[in-house]
Amino acid sequence: MNAPELHALQQRMAAAVMRPLTREEQMRRRDEQGQSIADEASAFIKPNDRLSSFERLEIYNRQYWFRLFSSFEEDFPGLKSIVGTRRFERLMRAYLEAHPSRSFTLRNLGSSLVAWLEKNPEYTHPKTGDAIAMAALEWAHIEAFDNERRAPLSTNEIAALDDTSRLELQPYLRLVEAPSAVDDALIAIRDASQGAGPQASNAMQIHLVRSVRSRKPAPGKIYLAIHRHEDSVYYKRLSREDYLLLRAFERGASLGEAIEAAFAHSTLSESDRANQIQSTFHYLMQMGWLCTPRMMESQ
Repeated sequence: MNAPELHALQQRMAAAVMRPLTREEQMRRRDEQGQSIADEASAFIKPNDRLSSFERLEIYNRQYWFRLFSSFEEDFPGLKSIVGTRRFERLMRAYLEAHPSRSFTLRNLGSSLVAWLEKNPEYTHPKTGDAIAMAALEWAHIEAFDNERRAPLSTNEIAALDDTSRLELQPYLRLVEAPSAVDDALIAIRDASQGAGPQASNAMQIHLVRSVRSRKPAPGKIYLAIHRHEDSVYYKRLSREDYLLLRAFERGASLGEAIEAAFAHSTLSESDRANQIQSTFHYLMQMGWLCTPRMMESQ
């Protein structure tokens, strides 16, 4: 078999293995064009004394999807807790059929989930707001754990900042706005799962200095920074002003524009605003969350 023939066979096998299962978690009997999958299987898989070609292919088809289901469920236990097991299974199947794995790693399996949930609220109603926020937090956790860390601003760069300066956030720093305390709920869920078996590779330890007693998100809008320190993921609650400041940097705003955006409609007095800016930037520099824009690094 030459290289083109081998490549064609690999594509044929991959298409068969990755074809979605039936509701009963069996391999489908016909493909999208109505052609017999048993005939397709017999064209490149030999039967043996115990299994037909179709049955042998079905083993790979089912195991492929069971691995996807397992990984997705491990990455999004908070979402499952909010919508319930049955609805989560329907949601998971619909999402994975719409966004099948396209990467060599299952790490990216949920990369389109938040946008998909926003377009398909029927899978999360009437808890759509909490469900989307929880999914955003869980995906942010994955990104915070293994996204790039760049060199933070140096002392000299900090001293040279003015209103026109443009800054970028560390790639591992993610921001989430939620209508309820999804951070507390997720920590409670993770805590409850400790000792219940191996954890997902993406679900590293969470750190938050707060007691947690309920798995249901408590009402009340919160603003979160999800970040990494020494290979552990941390959740930090932010003030509305600090959240808007960081969001502005994320959009590419200048320092002056970001400060203006942060205090738009703020109830803080002028003196309190000045104190908060000073305190916030001290913390940002201490944490190393701000970087020079890449385009300026290359100049």
